[in-house]
Amino acid sequence: MAEQFEEWELPLDVEEFLTWLAAERGRSANTLAAYRRDLTAYCIWMSESDRTLDSIRAADLDAYVGVLRDRGLAPSSVKRATVAVRSLHRFRSDEGLSSTDPSAGIETPRVPAGLPKALTEAEVTSLLDQVEGDSPIARRDRAILEVLYGTGARISEVCSLSLGDVDLDAGMLRLFGKGSKERVVPIGRWARVALASWLDDGGREVLAPEQFAKRTDADAVFLNARGGRLGRQGAWAIVRKYGDAAGLGPRLTPHVLRHSCATHMLDHGADIRAVQELLGHASIATTQVYTMVSNDRLFAVYESAHPRAQATRR
Repeated sequence: MAEQFEEWELPLDVEEFLTWLAAERGRSANTLAAYRRDLTAYCIWMSESDRTLDSIRAADLDAYVGVLRDRGLAPSSVKRATVAVRSLHRFRSDEGLSSTDPSAGIETPRVPAGLPKALTEAEVTSLLDQVEGDSPIARRDRAILEVLYGTGARISEVCSLSLGDVDLDAGMLRLFGKGSKERVVPIGRWARVALASWLDDGGREVLAPEQFAKRTDADAVFLNARGGRLGRQGAWAIVRKYGDAAGLGPRLTPHVLRHSCATHMLDHGADIRAVQELLGHASIATTQVYTMVSNDRLFAVYESAHPRAQATRR
């Protein structure tokens, strides 16, 4: 593998990016070497999977992050490699070398010790209260937020929802997670009401064009203002918009809503296996990180529950 790295010729765009990092950003030699290694690995993967910098899409980048994890890399290494790839695509977009940035909606993988702090239930309520009115956009945005928090779904899973995946009568959604793994999850009352409002008269139909640009867009649950399937970047912007309005700022991401869903369910006594199924985790170990609670809550529970934690008894 080391010899393959040394012999691999990087695309001109990548070399220009590395030069920019050195000249314009003043990155150190060690940092540049790390970027070169990570981007060489990325380019080799693209070549072996018949992809190019111009053909890469968000789903491909998700797949690549999965490949890095499957190689057994440490979480910190996966995060570093993802940052390098995202920086490259942002550079190409900023410099006009690409018309789009496929990495715009890709979350940087988190190291387990740095899991995002869940919102409080009051903060979730405040967030959802920011969506006002009954316009088609308000209905759509309310449904997206309610589904993200109500099901713990990934943002990519919500954007990929098709009309046939929604069963409001049964209160169920069919989601397709990593590796196209299918799972059926329940949706709570508030999410069901929000979805029903969006799919009813005066909601989705208002944004739907007379003729869809793409045949697959006709089945999309969530549409953008132009009548196409809502993408990850657009969904991210919606979450951030209401997060800013609620005073949550950069704390709020779609993954934080997923984290909050799991944390609140466990706080209220949900079985960890049920939460694992809901989130679509292949391993229970992944779900267990959501059982971490704050020291304040831990001590409060201890003091209220342990017989020897109370005042001395006579």
